Amino acid sequence: MSKTVKRKNGRLTLRDLAAHADVSPATVSLVLRKSPLVAQVTRERVLASIETLGYVYNRGAASLRTQRTHTVGVAINELANPYFAELTAAIERAFNAIGYSVFLSNSAEDPARQDQFIDTMREYNADGLIICPAAGTTVKSMQRLIRFDMPCVQVSRYVRGVALDFAGSDNRRGTYLATEHLISLGHRRIAMIGGNDLTSTGFERRKGYTDALKAHGIALDEALMVSATATREHGADAIKALLKAKIPPTAAACYNDLVAFGVMLGLRQIGIEPGDDFAVVGCDDISEAALWSPALSSIAIDTLEMGKLAAEMLMHRIANHGARRRDVVLEPKLVVRASSGTMQK
Repeated sequence: MSKTVKRKNGRLTLRDLAAHADVSPATVSLVLRKSPLVAQVTRERVLASIETLGYVYNRGAASLRTQRTHTVGVAINELANPYFAELTAAIERAFNAIGYSVFLSNSAEDPARQDQFIDTMREYNADGLIICPAAGTTVKSMQRLIRFDMPCVQVSRYVRGVALDFAGSDNRRGTYLATEHLISLGHRRIAMIGGNDLTSTGFERRKGYTDALKAHGIALDEALMVSATATREHGADAIKALLKAKIPPTAAACYNDLVAFGVMLGLRQIGIEPGDDFAVVGCDDISEAALWSPALSSIAIDTLEMGKLAAEMLMHRIANHGARRRDVVLEPKLVVRASSGTMQK
């Protein structure tokens, strides 16, 4: 049963709230921080007391006691891409579940904007950062975080030569599987469309493509490797240019699903039907991939698990600044649909 509360100086304290709910101050603190350690019936009793008494949690005072602000920054390179939107949503859900607020930045592949966000998060004393590095991010830029002792996890992409935690997927293995699938269908003139060496993802996906060709004794034709930004427009332009070659490709392994969608649109613009006349495989397996006609074969990456892992790794780093660096790399999976067609005759 709740107790009568006598406020001191008209101010309601955490101890007053605990007395009203007939629990310990430590339990109230756990409820306010949305800890999963509190039983549901106890949580409901404390929340009822909060509503009855009109208690407002003084987060500023709490941060002074714990030296934490319960905020984190998340810098993503391109939120317009559905893959990164799904990843960001997974990260935010994981932090919301433990009572953390998220400051979000869309760097739009601009390292300067990313650096400004890092500085802002330091000014606001954020507990840590999750960063998907913008294309062209330098080692010097990311090493500032180590110098500042700012807990940070790189997600999906990483900057080589920087000793920060990383949560991602095996991109090299992914495009190896995509290219090998096309080879198994009888294709020998296989294009790699999209990506570049400015990001770890681009470098690794292109390397997976060349690895698969080499493993199956197919000579690399560098004219079939086309660098392009990850958009439908560049995918469409690239495939139309490639098909003008004397010996054009019969299939394409694409940097991501957006490029693959563009390739299929480009093929149709010149009267070639994807899946029937030309094989296409994407990467990321965003939800839109299964809805296309033909449905897009793609390399599935578990963005939900990646986002959850990144959040968990950052919380571990916040609690253990001196812990050893960790890499967690998820295994990709080939999802075969109609866009890659059937065995070549």
